[in-house]
Amino acid sequence: MPESGQKTIQGTMAEPAPAAATRRAGLLVTLVLGGLTALPPLSMDMYLPALPEVTGALRAPAATVQLTLTACLAGMALGQLVVGPMSDRWGRRRPLLIGMTVYVLATAVCALAPTAELLIGFRLLQGLAGAAGIVIARAVVRDLYDGVEMARFFSTLMLISGAAPIIAPVIGGQILRLTDWRGVFHVLTVIGVLLTLVVWRFLHETLPPERRHEGGVGQALRTMRGLLADRVFTGYMLTGGLAFAALFAYISASPFVIQEIYGASPQTFSLLFGLNSVGLVAVGQINGKLLVGRVSLDKALGFGLGLLLLAALALTLMTTGVLGDVGLVPVAAGLFVLMSAMGLATPNTNAQALMRTPHAAGSASALLGTSSFLIGALASPLVGIAGEHTAVPMAVVQLTCAVLAVACFLLLCRPGARRNPGPGERA
Repeated sequence: MPESGQKTIQGTMAEPAPAAATRRAGLLVTLVLGGLTALPPLSMDMYLPALPEVTGALRAPAATVQLTLTACLAGMALGQLVVGPMSDRWGRRRPLLIGMTVYVLATAVCALAPTAELLIGFRLLQGLAGAAGIVIARAVVRDLYDGVEMARFFSTLMLISGAAPIIAPVIGGQILRLTDWRGVFHVLTVIGVLLTLVVWRFLHETLPPERRHEGGVGQALRTMRGLLADRVFTGYMLTGGLAFAALFAYISASPFVIQEIYGASPQTFSLLFGLNSVGLVAVGQINGKLLVGRVSLDKALGFGLGLLLLAALALTLMTTGVLGDVGLVPVAAGLFVLMSAMGLATPNTNAQALMRTPHAAGSASALLGTSSFLIGALASPLVGIAGEHTAVPMAVVQLTCAVLAVACFLLLCRPGARRNPGPGERA
């Protein structure tokens, strides 16, 4: 860890700690940040096996029920624009605790929603509040790390948060064996309460007063405008957002594709989803343990985008019938490769973008998160545009997003042509 990062952590403790306690504190911070980044996939993926049941229970069409995912995602996108600048001004801890408290309350109300419209509204509020954990976790990493160490830490967080999409659908499927879809939100409420208590107890402030920004909304908007004026930062932001949209097209459509089109049970769907998440975590660890420091972040990112593009193209060919009548196994294999590619795309786009913005980590993290969730929210309704009985829209959305992500990376980031790296950036 950089010396400045060590000082930041130690400065949050009451008094200097011995080496063993410092390592233990570092592990606790890592686990807390992992829990915060795991909350969004828990909120989204534990609910996925219940989507077909919700359509029947609330007597709403599939496209309307999919809006409960879109609303949560849009809330996470917009909430980050508010919380990110707030954390640059008031520190990381206070906005995080407020956001977590509101998340718990909104999730509890979701469990009681009598109509799809009310569920959509409180999923939006749940996303707005849950955004605090996403944006502040990324900003804390930027407070503590730089360069390839930041990329390695993001890969470590992916190992922790990646367990969430592995176990979340499995838990969701088992909950549905014991109770109805409302039980999923009861469990999420309990998880939110526990995580809020852990944050209050173990996550200390990482942004000292002398590094905080003064000013209100106007200053925050000027800071964000300056970040967006950086072509390379914007390139990484759009690349990561479009790659995430391809992934979210899978998240949004897969319950219907796997269960309705291919006839799998909620438990089988949960196991397949978990297997795909294992691929994402494994590739993320290969990135952090083997590639970072040996291969440039841009090369690793480019390889990941190539895998994403090939997987999306294969899925398009399979779902449109060009390759004949394929079954569940080839489609599941294509989805596995697509999701695994995110293990290279996500940590490296985040690291490259944040290395250019040490002066405004909260605002930069907000823009990164907002772009990803907003583009994903726009992609979500498109996957169901042709109904529940075709996977073609999902594959077409994924291919479109993959092509655009590669184009943004090559045209805006220009990995082979940069001569003037941003602050803290390494080749």
